[in-house]
Amino acid sequence: MTAASATGRKGIVLAGGAGTRLHPVTRAVSKQLMPVYDKPMIYYPLSVLMSSGIRRIAVVTTPQDREQFRRLLGDGAELGLEIVWIVQPAPEGLAQAWILAEDFLEGAPSAMILGDNIFYGHGLPERLHAACGRTEGTVFACRVADPERYGVVEFDGRGRAVSVEEKPDRPKSGYAVTGLYFFDGRAPELAKSIAPSARGELEIVALIEKYLREESLRVEIMGPGFAWFDTGTHDSLLEAGEFVRTIEKRQGLKIGCPEEVAFRMGFISAGRLRDLARPMLKTGYGQHLARIAEEGL
Repeated sequence: MTAASATGRKGIVLAGGAGTRLHPVTRAVSKQLMPVYDKPMIYYPLSVLMSSGIRRIAVVTTPQDREQFRRLLGDGAELGLEIVWIVQPAPEGLAQAWILAEDFLEGAPSAMILGDNIFYGHGLPERLHAACGRTEGTVFACRVADPERYGVVEFDGRGRAVSVEEKPDRPKSGYAVTGLYFFDGRAPELAKSIAPSARGELEIVALIEKYLREESLRVEIMGPGFAWFDTGTHDSLLEAGEFVRTIEKRQGLKIGCPEEVAFRMGFISAGRLRDLARPMLKTGYGQHLARIAEEGL
């Protein structure tokens, strides 16, 4: 039994928003459906939750985009998952995701990931499983060149996180909070207690601060061996695609491949993986799935 199944942790992919930083492209399509090299963007965060051992997942998206996502992922049964769809009428801050998903969570601990975030690194599944198994919350921080664009973590002299500040003019460190959050079952209630910020949103940093003040949150640093992309701009989207292409071409593997993750996690059999590969055998993606199914690796 995985840590996730032992704790009953459920997952949330926040795939809403208007994607205004990617206009004009996202005037016609959700950014989370745009390709990052050879697969839709949402495959990457979905694969992260699956690698954590999580099988019950809610996708939060806009009313106009929901059916497109449903055509892509269905109810998740092909991947051994249970996927439900939650409509976000208007984007009112990242912390809103827990309020919208309250009925789905039913008091369970959760892991929420942003639909435009990509993670990669040796040992990542192990760190995800560890976060799933904790009773305290976990968020991950990564050093960035432009911390003023993100929520920035402040550390004390002993390396403990003491505060998080949203897009500060003078960052107190070079570490940004990534878009992956593990919280306990109180997250929806705590999110409802947050006052909207000056820009009218329920800020994720406000929710993180609540856990920090209780000393019930761990901030883990992703070191040089990890890569994190927030693909919300044209430049970062291109950079992420180039990164994925380079790794996949050089190492002969796939990043963010939910079918492969489902097989490796034991959610589906080799036979099911072969079935999923069959309609895509004219592509390198389908050929990769077929090879994994045959080799059983």
